[in-house]
Amino acid sequence: MPRDPRYDILFEPVRIGPVTARNRFYQVPHCNGMGYRDASGLAAMRAIKAQGGWGVVCTEQTEIHPTSDISPFIELRAWSDQDIPMLARVADGVHAHGALAGLQLCHNGMNSPNLTSREIPLGPVDLPVATFTNDPVQARAMDRQDIADLRHWHRQAALRAKKADYDIVYVYAGKLFGGPMFFLSRRYNTRSDEYGGSLENRARLLRELLEDTRDAVGDRCAVACRISVDELIGPDGLHREEAEEVIGLLGDIPDLWDLTLSGWENDSQTSRFSPEAYQEPFVHTIKRFTSKPVVGVGRFTSPDTMVRMVKSGILDLVGAARPSIADPFLPRKLEEGRIDDIRECIGCNICVSGDFTASPSRCTQNPSMGEEWRRGWHPEYIRPRQSDDRVLVVGAGPAGLEAAMMLSRRGHEVSLAEASATLGGRVEKERRLPGLSAWGRVVDYRQQQVITDPRIALFRDSPLDAGTVLELGAERVVLATGSHWRADGVGRRVLKPVPMAEGVEVLTPDHLMDGTLPTARSVIVYDDDHYYMAGVLAELLAVKGYAVTYVTPAADASTWMHATMEQHRVQARLIGLGVTIVPHRILVSVDTGGIMAVCAFTGREHRIEGGALVSVTARLPRLDLWHALQACKAEWADAGIKSVTRIGDSLAPGTIAAAVFSGRRYAEELDAPPRSDGLPFRREVTGLSDDYQIPGL
Repeated sequence: MPRDPRYDILFEPVRIGPVTARNRFYQVPHCNGMGYRDASGLAAMRAIKAQGGWGVVCTEQTEIHPTSDISPFIELRAWSDQDIPMLARVADGVHAHGALAGLQLCHNGMNSPNLTSREIPLGPVDLPVATFTNDPVQARAMDRQDIADLRHWHRQAALRAKKADYDIVYVYAGKLFGGPMFFLSRRYNTRSDEYGGSLENRARLLRELLEDTRDAVGDRCAVACRISVDELIGPDGLHREEAEEVIGLLGDIPDLWDLTLSGWENDSQTSRFSPEAYQEPFVHTIKRFTSKPVVGVGRFTSPDTMVRMVKSGILDLVGAARPSIADPFLPRKLEEGRIDDIRECIGCNICVSGDFTASPSRCTQNPSMGEEWRRGWHPEYIRPRQSDDRVLVVGAGPAGLEAAMMLSRRGHEVSLAEASATLGGRVEKERRLPGLSAWGRVVDYRQQQVITDPRIALFRDSPLDAGTVLELGAERVVLATGSHWRADGVGRRVLKPVPMAEGVEVLTPDHLMDGTLPTARSVIVYDDDHYYMAGVLAELLAVKGYAVTYVTPAADASTWMHATMEQHRVQARLIGLGVTIVPHRILVSVDTGGIMAVCAFTGREHRIEGGALVSVTARLPRLDLWHALQACKAEWADAGIKSVTRIGDSLAPGTIAAAVFSGRRYAEELDAPPRSDGLPFRREVTGLSDDYQIPGL
């Protein structure tokens, strides 16, 4: 199918200094939790973006020196020529599919705790490092020799980028990651020399790094500047008017301006709190100050929004990080007129959590993210079936939908039975909660694929018992029957059901999602789950006029959401709605007037009043059908059944991303021979050094 002419402008080439991007789709630098540790995995992930049609594919931030060690985060490194082969592997993979490769060089400055290198961090002034983890480390003020050293390190790293065959080389001054931003920001730069004071002085280091990079590699490589246009704290920090002035001062030195907000939590806001194109008010005037191409982001998922950004003169290139993770083939699908096949980013930031947990990123929409090399998974393709086995999938939640869709793509005949009239399972319910509507795209995409697939027989309103399963004649049975929330208080900190007085009103998330609300007007929400659910339900109840007390053993509400960079927004939202947050309290008992809790540190008892309890603790798999089938296992062979397998929440309740992954894994591993090493995926093991010697021996 030909592409819609409305989107032709997105496929125009764009000149960036000495190189030309084949279209306007620009995968901006994004972290991924793999970095220097997972060379082949990282290279394969970037190569697939290029295969999917992105005109430019960039790396994550790449440390240029041991004084820029951002541990525990795992990013790329260009410390020495020893790093060139790995960097080249990434560039080669991108080039193999016709895209430009960009390397984001970075000296993190005061964002570098240097936990691995143990070097003293460098900054414009003597201050503690500005890290997510409040490390007990302080940066020292850079003198002129330090600045000269930094310029030398950056120039050498740029030359390494050129040797590794990159087309675009970055100078990073954004998000309080790129060291030059600490010089730009008046709250960090209180120097009185030529690098402090006026904005022109504060921009001096950035100018020098840009000029050095152009001099070093500008004959063949484009030089890009990534800069934050606003810290969202007003005149105390770098703000739009100052950023415009900086770009006006330096406008034609770089070949490209890459615009962000600062910090990372502002630049990568979730769909729960921000709509698509939320950065537009901060970047819409920037092109007035430069003749060079401009790229920006905003979790663009709608091609019509992308077109508007270009036609209205706001951006020359449509930047994407998270949408390129959710669907690496987004440009190709648009070009081929397959807009309904695009997996739109849901803005949940589960990808970000990979970086915060030093693990390969994962994606709720794209279960192949991070698995491209180590498991051999591809976002669009899957190996053909190796048997003629028919597969019955029971349950059309995220795991069941994914399994059915991918099994069919392998060529299997699939029956998908859903007990209710609605597909989507937990996601279909959760999408109706405050701020989670975009999460429904997980269902929307898979439902569209399933209902239009002639190899999938879909049965709604079809609860199955063991006898019916035996009669259906499928060789493989997959149970994706989901889970339900516990009502007994058992979770992380409480491992036995808590005593509950007769007549107490205890509800779970399932009750609220099914439309049952507390009869009492004062409610305690007890959170021992620590992800989004308790915070969302507290918000729901507060908006409906309930007096809500949020109790948790953790230090703050929805505490795991620090890993998705939105905990502070959850906390602010709840406080703004009048929710009382009581941290460090562990549930002990429940009665009709409230709960008894103990301090997580001292064990001292505390009475907390409330008319009803919403318990958000743990979930249990739905196992009725599993147990019934196990009870008649002797009959499987006569019925032609070779295996019965649980996937998703019916195996182990987890995130939606984990459920989708589980469905994909079943489809991938059905009839696959085991690996010779017995492991589930390939590993890249570090080679041993030739100059090993124990000190003192």
